[in-house]
Amino acid sequence: MDTFSPLELRFSEKAILHFATSLKNNGKSDGVRIGVRKAGCSGFEYFFEFVETEQASVNDFIFNEGECKIYVDKESLNYLKGSLVDYSEDGLNQGIKFHNPNAKAVCGCGESFTI
Repeated sequence: MDTFSPLELRFSEKAILHFATSLKNNGKSDGVRIGVRKAGCSGFEYFFEFVETEQASVNDFIFNEGECKIYVDKESLNYLKGSLVDYSEDGLNQGIKFHNPNAKAVCGCGESFTI
């Protein structure tokens, strides 16, 4: 496994391709917001949403990755620093996966985590 830097957020080529394809299919957004919010059985969960330029916030960091922009708010970035955002396909299961060194535990369903 790759070594994580505590100061950056990285994206695999598969994740960027997935985001770019999703944006192209959406047709009206120019980016994807990823973040962390309080929810789930372990305390926090990841979320994704499409973003149009006018929806960007002054609190956003913008990662220009290939054909898409990825927006992350400052608070979420504190929980995501050092993470690798990946896309995986395992049989019928497919989707974005976070390799987050800040997560101390993940719930059984894999949808939420504890810091």
